[in-house]
Amino acid sequence: MKRILLAAAVMLVASCSKNSNTGDEPSPVKPTQIPINVSMGVWTRATDTAYESGDKVGIYVVNYNGSAAGTLQSSGNHVDNMRFSYTTKWTPDTEIFWKDQTTKADFYCYYPYGTPADVSAHSFVTKADQSKLADYKASEFLWGKASGITPTANAVPIITNRSMSNMLIYVVAGKGFTEETLAAANKSVKICNVKTSSAIDLRTGVATATGSATDIVPYNEGEYYRALLVPQTVPDGTNLITVTVDGVDYTLAKGFTFKANTQHKFTVTVNKSSGGVDIGIGDWEIDDTDNGGAAE
Repeated sequence: MKRILLAAAVMLVASCSKNSNTGDEPSPVKPTQIPINVSMGVWTRATDTAYESGDKVGIYVVNYNGSAAGTLQSSGNHVDNMRFSYTTKWTPDTEIFWKDQTTKADFYCYYPYGTPADVSAHSFVTKADQSKLADYKASEFLWGKASGITPTANAVPIITNRSMSNMLIYVVAGKGFTEETLAAANKSVKICNVKTSSAIDLRTGVATATGSATDIVPYNEGEYYRALLVPQTVPDGTNLITVTVDGVDYTLAKGFTFKANTQHKFTVTVNKSSGGVDIGIGDWEIDDTDNGGAAE
């Protein structure tokens, strides 16, 4: 009798072991993960109207807590500074997913990609010599935010805008010059006493000029010169622009406030006078038109 009971006990243990190992109990169904995709457009990216193949941006994703938006942190966000690279579409270094199927999120995007230690003060420096197109483009900083996005399999659209200011300088003939003689002269232009370093708040895209002032050599577009500048205020009486004509420097003292995502046009008129040569400046214009388009 004891043998019969022992055999029954062994069979019962074996049966329990079989059920636990083979998963006869139904497993919980995991919710489907939704990949995060993005598409980005840009207003006035340097001389271009769209991003170029090889461009790289950094993206942060910050989840909502119920109906309340989260706060972008230097780390610990749902997605921290994921690098997306552009070819014909935007591709992350590692596939990322929404938290779930209902939690909204804010997306923060910036260009060019870097390694921000502090999202409230990301360091960025424009080139002092922008005479080459590549260095001019390297002085661009773009930022964008998409708010309150509901989880979707579709690409999240993000529009990025300039955090920098754009200065356009036209040099025209005044008294003592003709268009022909000025065009034939050996000319160069320099932007003086401006700061090239900045701290950019990636929560807002606002750039604050830092460090010491220096000179910038702008890019010669042929008809005009252009440079990308950190938004800042140059005090009145500051030597702002130096135009060199056939080896002679003519300096313009001018205070000015450079604004983000704005083109500022300066028409500089070179005049000859009985006392030598002086230089004046025509009316400047602020062009608030967005000169760009969206990348699909």
